[in-house]
Amino acid sequence: MEAGSALLSDKISQLMDWSGRRAVIRMNGEKFRKFVKAPPRNYSVVVMFTALQPQRQCGVCRQADEEYQILANSWRYSNAFTNRIFFASVDFDDGSDVFQMLNLNSAPTFIHFPPKGKPKRPDTYELQVRGFGAEQIARWIADRTDVHIRVLRPPSYAGPLMLGLLLAAIGSLVYLRRNNLDFLFNRNTWAFAALGIVLIMTSGQMWNHIRGPPYAHKNPNTGQVSYIHGSSQAQFVAETHIVLLFNAAVTLGMVLLHEAATSSMDVGKRKIMCVAGIVLVALFFSWLLSIFRAKYHGYPYR
Repeated sequence: MEAGSALLSDKISQLMDWSGRRAVIRMNGEKFRKFVKAPPRNYSVVVMFTALQPQRQCGVCRQADEEYQILANSWRYSNAFTNRIFFASVDFDDGSDVFQMLNLNSAPTFIHFPPKGKPKRPDTYELQVRGFGAEQIARWIADRTDVHIRVLRPPSYAGPLMLGLLLAAIGSLVYLRRNNLDFLFNRNTWAFAALGIVLIMTSGQMWNHIRGPPYAHKNPNTGQVSYIHGSSQAQFVAETHIVLLFNAAVTLGMVLLHEAATSSMDVGKRKIMCVAGIVLVALFFSWLLSIFRAKYHGYPYR
């Protein structure tokens, strides 16, 4: 009993020492088995299984690692910091045996190892559904451990800078055209602006902003890259760009058809516009329907 307590105390001391140096503890197979798998243990460990080496070409891994570092540092410098939970990572090139032991075939993967017992299904983070944002991972950790982490991000001046540049550009344009402001009352200008906002919102950009999904997913074993998520409950950033492009092409086709029917141009040009519009609508709408079928299995519903 005393030997077990002493061993547990030594493990916690070592983990606390590592956490003091680096918020995310890097582990290989030996450290993982000793500090995460082997008893005794009265602490939780959240482990990110990743593949950060350049030859793995896992862009999502690097993006997820940045968010994971922010989360771990938020906990490390929190006033509520205790030894109840530790953050660790296992890189495929440092611990391929761990990947084999846990039957992991994709990266990044987040797993919570509770103080007692084996991880259950909810202890594996649903990256494809929730995204890899630090705030989303923090909420998942709170559900699994009751440890609430307030995410503290480094100050970013990109947003205010872009807003300032946009306002400066608009102000400069208005100043240069101060003697002729008819363009502000141009219906086409406002129509294109409204159409752009509609395309951005209907493609899922706001969902990306809230959930922070990966741009795409690359299988580390096969190297295959997926740009369309297979579930109707999630999406990739690349998927929203594809959907936006397809919606824009369908819209352009509808505009061409309308112009072909109502414009006063010669018949030849109107025929070309009509054919181009039909091709755009038929082609890109069929591709949109294909994406819908891939995500909503069983469609058409009967």
